[in-house]
Amino acid sequence: MDQSFMKERKILPLVLSMSLPMVISMAVNALYNIVDSYFVAKLSEEAMTALALVYPIQNLITAIGVGIGIGINAGIAYYLGAKKQTTANQIATQGIALSVLHGILLTVLCTAGLWKFLKGFSADLEVNLMAITYGNRVLLFSVVITLGITFEKIFQSVGKMKVSMFSMICGCLINILLDPLMIFGIGPFPAMGIAGAAYATGIGQTATLLIYLIFYFADPIPVKIQLKYLKPEKHVISRIYAVGIPATLNMALPSLLISSLNGILSGFSEKYVLVLGVYYKLQTFIYLSANGIIQGIRPLIGYNYGAGEKKRVEKIFRTALGLVLGVMAAGMLISWLIPGKLIGLFTVNEETIRIGITALHIISFGFIVSGVSVTCSGALEGLGKGTPSFCIALLRYVIVIIPAAFLFGKILGANGVWLAFPVAEALTAVFAIILYQR
Repeated sequence: MDQSFMKERKILPLVLSMSLPMVISMAVNALYNIVDSYFVAKLSEEAMTALALVYPIQNLITAIGVGIGIGINAGIAYYLGAKKQTTANQIATQGIALSVLHGILLTVLCTAGLWKFLKGFSADLEVNLMAITYGNRVLLFSVVITLGITFEKIFQSVGKMKVSMFSMICGCLINILLDPLMIFGIGPFPAMGIAGAAYATGIGQTATLLIYLIFYFADPIPVKIQLKYLKPEKHVISRIYAVGIPATLNMALPSLLISSLNGILSGFSEKYVLVLGVYYKLQTFIYLSANGIIQGIRPLIGYNYGAGEKKRVEKIFRTALGLVLGVMAAGMLISWLIPGKLIGLFTVNEETIRIGITALHIISFGFIVSGVSVTCSGALEGLGKGTPSFCIALLRYVIVIIPAAFLFGKILGANGVWLAFPVAEALTAVFAIILYQR
């Protein structure tokens, strides 16, 4: 398959064609997360709590899978652009092997440590037993998850965004369909409760992986996964991890930020902690289009950089930046026009809604400038520069915002914590531009 379209097509249509499928698939995935929680919540409040307790472990597995997948994605795109087919094949093949290894290790370690992890967050025996029931089953699919994510990034690296979109949507829809059937025992299925939710999730993830495999064998792509490329090569593995490890850490940093801010906000009222949780649910949708654009440009930047098309890389970056700033401006506008309705999706308490409106107004001042650091970070990953991308995330999620939230909170109260968001975004944007231009 000829990949020359990545350096020949007009840039705006190319970026849109690569990004739109990712935006759609991420929207479906966000919808799935809501629907999945809805059905589990129908069982009991304890079941929903159990699901929430296991979520950080699931998120860890996904973070490692996506992070390493980004390293594989960037490497394949770069070497295809540089016309080094053998190295691209080695990255794909050895990346698959690494994803299997990661999946096995995560299954063993997470299953072994699950009970101790749960006891650290809940003393309720019933909740913990339900979490064990769910966790032990869903963790069985860790290899499927890491493999599926790796294939997703391989297909994206060669411009097959529609295949990635189709596979992800099919998996999500199968999960949504099976949830009520397996949880409540509809039709031929016995009522399995929270265990049914775990099996539905695993089957959906397996379906996604199988669809990738069908496409791989039925419609050959420019990279080959073959045994002859399986022999470990230092330069191949180091290339994958050089981007993959920082990308994994990037995804882990928001968890550290939320935990730190929860500690600060709990000193004012639990309502502020709730509002922060609501904001991060809304943030998934607010940043959805921007993240889809970033996923779309990574392989484009990697391919053109490998091909020596540095001017085209810069044009792709500027086009993506303009699109991201546009969608983030829309997010800010929505946050000012209907903040009460957005917060009201998650609570009916009038005081909480009032606090949430104020928080959303203040935080949204940083939306537009956040597009700068998000785009720079994604572009650096596409260039194979994982460490600078991680430095941007570290500044954004830890170095500036946590001390600022603590200091502003002491001076201005809870609203000072919200003010730390736009301040951190502005400073990070300046730092990101400097790093990218270097």
